[in-house]
Amino acid sequence: MTDLDLRLVRCFTVVAEELHFGRAAAVLHLAQPSLSRHVRRLEGELGVRLFDRNTQGTHLTEAGAAFLPRAQALLRSAEEAAAVARAVGQPSRIVIGFMTGLIVTPAVRALRGRHPDADVHSRFLGWGELPAALLEHRVDVVVGRFPFPTEGLSVTVLYEEHRVVMMPVTHRLAGKELVTLDDIADEPVPRFPDEEFNAFWRVDPRPDGRPAPDGPLVKNLEDKLELIAAGEAVCLAPAGSVLKGLRPDLTTVPLEGVDPIPVVLATRAGEENRRLLAAFRACAVEQLPPADWSATAAE
Repeated sequence: MTDLDLRLVRCFTVVAEELHFGRAAAVLHLAQPSLSRHVRRLEGELGVRLFDRNTQGTHLTEAGAAFLPRAQALLRSAEEAAAVARAVGQPSRIVIGFMTGLIVTPAVRALRGRHPDADVHSRFLGWGELPAALLEHRVDVVVGRFPFPTEGLSVTVLYEEHRVVMMPVTHRLAGKELVTLDDIADEPVPRFPDEEFNAFWRVDPRPDGRPAPDGPLVKNLEDKLELIAAGEAVCLAPAGSVLKGLRPDLTTVPLEGVDPIPVVLATRAGEENRRLLAAFRACAVEQLPPADWSATAAE
């Protein structure tokens, strides 16, 4: 039986993803000769060649291509095993994930006040990281917005956010008290890589059955804001995500006639009654949303 060194497996997966030893060495913070030695050592342990290197570049061999998904799964399993062991062995540690525009500070502060000996951390999660961050044990609890897959999770609704339409300050609807979907029926709306995300945030199809007008494909918040400011699209957004720090060339108008967005607390199913998770849930129910959220959202 081969005892695989996970450090060597990690080196292999990064080279396989980059298909370039120089870039992979930079990702791993290794010298390129050291990385090459690690890969050769792994090939020696496995008894197969994993890469072909020639003047055209670096390519996976047939054996390497077959090994890659299993190597990735092996690393994920090892990370999960370590996280579970830490969770059991360090019951006074909790990592709280949160998403753009969701302020968890009051609940985190309350938890630290009630459990001063606990090791409490918070971690921002970008688009698409939930629920993977929970299921891979990178965080223990998340305060986030629907929609996201809930399989394997336990979910508690904390409150709801109204939706707004974000647009450039020069837009014909800027300054109105309210808008409806009919007002933006022909306005392009940015598209996202995830279809469920698209259907929810673009309200696609619209209540009358028409598809939402296609807008540019975006993969991050900064690109979306730039497109909207340039007048190429408008977008629907949760009121809480734009209450503070909106670009001066953008504005929002409340959207009427569309269901609000649930803001939820999610944990891994079966772990919701762990001492610190239950304590944080109580703090979140009491402390969130921030005290000024309702007043600011109504302005």
